[in-house]
Amino acid sequence: MVEVKNLKKSFGNLVVLDDVSFNVQTAENFVVFGRSGTGKSVLLKCLVRLMDPDKGEVVIDNKNVLQLSLSELNELRKNIGFLFQGAALYDSMTVRENLEFPLIRHFNFTPLEREKKVKEVLERVSLELAIDKMPSELSGGMKKRIGLARSVISQPKLMLYDEPTTGLDPITSKEISELIIELQKSLNMTSIVVTHDLLCAKIIADRAIFLHDGKIHGEGTIEQLTTADDDLLKNFFTDQHIDSNNRSK
Repeated sequence: MVEVKNLKKSFGNLVVLDDVSFNVQTAENFVVFGRSGTGKSVLLKCLVRLMDPDKGEVVIDNKNVLQLSLSELNELRKNIGFLFQGAALYDSMTVRENLEFPLIRHFNFTPLEREKKVKEVLERVSLELAIDKMPSELSGGMKKRIGLARSVISQPKLMLYDEPTTGLDPITSKEISELIIELQKSLNMTSIVVTHDLLCAKIIADRAIFLHDGKIHGEGTIEQLTTADDDLLKNFFTDQHIDSNNRSK
């Protein structure tokens, strides 16, 4: 589903991505680890050309993303969902209006079809009663669920998650992670998840990579990464384990 070849991205003298290459299979959950500032979010943005890389190649669903025209890119993006860190809900819109927005903007559904899709996706995230609430009336976990619902309402082939559990308590983080798995299976989606949350990754990841200094420092299953005889990986995953325990108290 996704093939990244020799991707490079710099901001001035700061090299953020340095010759990054990996593949993601159809219906796979692929996790990207790394400390803050290691280019994880930049990588996601480069995949869908919210940001252009300096060099390299990105192929999604057999289409070379960096060679597409704007109209072709927009057509491809219809099949890609993106969950931003803060859920990115429109504060002036109700939950219903937030969910309808991508359907109105990108598709030609009738009002009845839109209503059906909104109610179906709210059932999937167990928030049917929130349909007419404003974002200000929702908790952090509820906002994440609504953001997730909006991202998958068009049933994309590929989902990109940027820190889906950041700022959440461990119980809510576990619920969101399990919801990601449930949606991925029911919709047969491919997912790329940027996170530093080890609990989330253990629940959702089929494979993972660890970015350090713009390069892939480790790749494999979560067990392979967390038990690797590598000082950098040991320090990272020990810190995440401690952080998780502290948040649980």
